Amino acid sequence: MARLFIPGPVDVDPEVAAAQTQAMLGHRSAQFEEIYRRVGDTARQLFYTQSRVLISASSGTGMHEAAVRNLAQERLLCCVNGAFAARWQQVAETNGKQASVLQTEWQEPITPELVREALKGERYEAILIVHNETSTGLVNPIQEIATAVHEASPDTLICVDAVSSLSGDKIEMDAWGLDFVLTSSQKALALPPGLAMAAVSDRAMAKAETVKNRGWYFDLLRMEKHRIKDSTPATPALSLIYALDVQLRRILDEGLEARFARHAAMAQMAREWAQQRGLQLYAPEGYRSQTVTTVDNTREIDIAALNAYLGERGMRIANGYGPLKGKTFRIGHMGELHPTDVEELLTAMDGYLETL
Repeated sequence: MARLFIPGPVDVDPEVAAAQTQAMLGHRSAQFEEIYRRVGDTARQLFYTQSRVLISASSGTGMHEAAVRNLAQERLLCCVNGAFAARWQQVAETNGKQASVLQTEWQEPITPELVREALKGERYEAILIVHNETSTGLVNPIQEIATAVHEASPDTLICVDAVSSLSGDKIEMDAWGLDFVLTSSQKALALPPGLAMAAVSDRAMAKAETVKNRGWYFDLLRMEKHRIKDSTPATPALSLIYALDVQLRRILDEGLEARFARHAAMAQMAREWAQQRGLQLYAPEGYRSQTVTTVDNTREIDIAALNAYLGERGMRIANGYGPLKGKTFRIGHMGELHPTDVEELLTAMDGYLETL
């Protein structure tokens, strides 16, 4: 099995993987409710929030749907500068919402100035924005954007996709005034795929009470009604909850600030490697991800051949995503990886370049 230097799924620590083998419990039992309560309480620390964290047996895209179904009856502003922001827009449109689009080129961030201009004279119920675009390795300045939204349109809810950044980069939900922050398990959290979490503010819950046709599975009010009883509306993914319980403890034992610093150090290593070898970084300076580095493939490297070479050495990176396939490649540095792992990968990539 190759070590995965891709933007998810990522490698899972053996202790975390083993947690999934625990015996099943009745999901209405006191034993499971204790675990579920502990997981929910602990998870709030990752989001830097005092609000609730809702857990779903779904991918992060499920929480995309939860946001648009619960937090807007009609009008949304979708900020699009990457593949997963475009997906969130599609989720909004296919759920019948009026989705206005603030769009930039994929190599350009969504800026507070652009958001402020888009909100001028408009009334949007919510704004949707991706923090860390997995397709491009670009980070949008969420804190500054949130400030702009609060100033220009105070009633607009701020919904953030933190799928590939939560626990690898700092997102202070309460301090920044965010309303809905979602993530999924298989990225920086370093869990198997299959869980999504969303931290939801009080005012977002109040908005949901006014919205019709919220659906059933992703109805925030239904999820909250069960959460306060340490339960879930439908059968949860018990084995993944066991793993989450163990991983949250491991994350807090490492320390959040130390974890952020580790991810930042790995990102810097990947950036310097690319630049020192005459390659360009796809995202502009000041807007680069701490969890995935996207490199312009200006040397026209055969990514499949590179991965075949790396595979013989027990490693794998990712090709570009969607229209960027072959034009870029992506180095994931998140979850259980450490600088020594990244150093080994980059040394192996140098070995491949020497064969060209």
